[in-house]
Amino acid sequence: MARRGFFAELNHQAQLAEKRRRQEAAAAYRSHLAAQREADRARREFERAAAASARASAAEQAAAEKLAARMHVDARMAEAAAMNADLTQLYGDIDGLLASTLEVDDHVDLESLKIRSLEHPPFDPGPLSTPVPPMPAPVYPPEPVYQEPAAPTGLAGAFGGRKRHEEAVGQARAAHEAGHRAWHDHCTRLYADHRSESERRARAEQDRLRNLHAAEEAYQHQCRQREADATAHNQRLSQFINDLAFDVEAAIQDYVGVVLSNSVYPESFTVEHDHRFDIGSRELTLTVTVPEPSGIPVVREFRYVKAKDEIVPTALPVKERKERYANAVWQVALRTLHEIFEADRAGKIRSVTLTVGAGRIAPATGRPEFVPLAVVGTDRDTFAGFDLAHVIPHATLVHLGAALSKSPIDLTPADTGVGVRVRGR
Repeated sequence: MARRGFFAELNHQAQLAEKRRRQEAAAAYRSHLAAQREADRARREFERAAAASARASAAEQAAAEKLAARMHVDARMAEAAAMNADLTQLYGDIDGLLASTLEVDDHVDLESLKIRSLEHPPFDPGPLSTPVPPMPAPVYPPEPVYQEPAAPTGLAGAFGGRKRHEEAVGQARAAHEAGHRAWHDHCTRLYADHRSESERRARAEQDRLRNLHAAEEAYQHQCRQREADATAHNQRLSQFINDLAFDVEAAIQDYVGVVLSNSVYPESFTVEHDHRFDIGSRELTLTVTVPEPSGIPVVREFRYVKAKDEIVPTALPVKERKERYANAVWQVALRTLHEIFEADRAGKIRSVTLTVGAGRIAPATGRPEFVPLAVVGTDRDTFAGFDLAHVIPHATLVHLGAALSKSPIDLTPADTGVGVRVRGR
């Protein structure tokens, strides 16, 4: 299958977001959430009851166990209900493949894909925004002050006191000089350490400023690149719009890719498109690949069996499985035709030849093959005469002269040997 083009992928992502928004507003989705919340609530109740049972005294044990057992049953039943809600939503999505596209306008306003305003993220330098803190001034101890011993007075000076005083003065001066040298050496080391650390912090601040400048330059470059990309995007889109207006075949081909990328199918029933447009005949040849029948659930509902403490599935009746898969194929065919013609307001495409089928491994060769299940051709005017909200898809395809599989669920190929006519030619 062909890869989506640039604008097709861009628009596809926007459509996915819109589909999620619509889904969240749908009643089936709300029912699913309610069932899930109930299952979660019941499970929490059971866990609390089990914990209470473990803490209960012997006299309370029987009652607590009985409560825990009842909470367990409630939790399992709620779990089954949640699973059934999932099934209801899944089958509702498959059964409403055609109706879901009738709710929206499939025309793609290419001008809306232009980037009108560009918001740059704020510049975040992170740690680089914090300056390196300056080195605090060193705290020097006070300079030692010399204090000379007091001279002897009176009789103390007459009996050898003067000599002892001179010795004490000498010792005091020596101690002061030693203390002053130690103080000086300590202050010198403090100053040297302060200067070294200040220089280291200054270098770190210079590195920070240099890295901050580089980060700002990188940020500005990214902003300029985003602006350049936006300009280039808008120029490509303007060229695309201009080419489409002047019937450039490649542009029409790409526009169809954008339209098909908008066709967001349920996750349970994804499809792939391949197409080719011929400007000479103004005919679009389109192939849609749908899931194999084995990819569609076969469960009718889930039921909790208390005796076995199991949630068991009930199989869908074979007739219902066949009808659902076949109807899904017929809906895909009409949905695709509707999306193409509705999106092509300018009437670039006059007719469509469409093949809807499934891939499988061929039983005879063991190699992949594509099995056509519906092949139909129609023109714009003929298809515009249908009210798709009230048709039976199979009857509409028969009315268009389509070649249809007699049993899509068995991957019985449509009989294309008789040819497929395009109404209105």
